[in-house]
Amino acid sequence: MTDAAPQIDPELLKILRCPVAVHYTDKGDDPGKLELVKDYWLVCADSGYKYPIRDGIPVMLVDEGEKWKDTPVDDLPVPPPDK
Repeated sequence: MTDAAPQIDPELLKILRCPVAVHYTDKGDDPGKLELVKDYWLVCADSGYKYPIRDGIPVMLVDEGEKWKDTPVDDLPVPPPDK
């Protein structure tokens, strides 16, 4: 196991959207944008959902994002736990 943070392709980050917030009609023309945080998390400001990146793969499941919603960004574990 290496200590190198998994990288997400910047082009992929541009098109990925939070599967919850993408349905919001009150957040402008392009809701659900994600921000890469701590090299291991995708955070959606619109919904508050936080999605882990495991083995370089964003886990964009609603249940997973919701599980971390109330965890402050500073408290997100690095690397994310397996489950």
